[in-house]
Amino acid sequence: MKIDFEKMGGLVPAIIQDDDTGMVLMLGFMNEEAFIKTKETGRVTFFSRTRNCLWTKGETSGNFLLTTNILPDCDRDTLLIKARPQGPVCHTGDDTCFGEHNAADEILFLKHLQGVIEQRRQEMPEGSYTTTLFTKGVNRMAQKVGEEAVETVIEATNGTEERFIYEASDLVYHLMVLLTSKGLKLEDLCRELKKRHK
Repeated sequence: MKIDFEKMGGLVPAIIQDDDTGMVLMLGFMNEEAFIKTKETGRVTFFSRTRNCLWTKGETSGNFLLTTNILPDCDRDTLLIKARPQGPVCHTGDDTCFGEHNAADEILFLKHLQGVIEQRRQEMPEGSYTTTLFTKGVNRMAQKVGEEAVETVIEATNGTEERFIYEASDLVYHLMVLLTSKGLKLEDLCRELKKRHK
């Protein structure tokens, strides 16, 4: 990856983004040495313009930024670094240097769960309920979706909000297992819904 360090006198801006939440965490600057060290160690390292030296984020606090991906912009003079923060990013103790709270949107858990279901399908670990569903086949998975849909309807019309949420969660989980068995994902449903929204 060739980066143009010359354009800004040996430095390039490095935007740090939480790989899990998508939140922009901070902006720092890297020279070529900091860039190389970041790639080699997997910990984001900057060039401090005030101290005129390298510093690895978290070397004092322990709140490292663990690199997951480095992307140059189209001119190769700015970096987007995706990372996983190991604690607050800002020296003030805030999650970000912009004073924002860095928390994953609850809806992103579905993406995580989808990954777990896919992993179960591939590895088929013993003792896993999901493995049992995959073993029993698509007919049983489809039957479970039907059963959970009926239970969800019953709770919606005659139950409590707590039981409705519980049964609706079962329905979504079993639907995700069924989708996975068919080689599909939630993204396929999103594309269909988006198409209908036009």
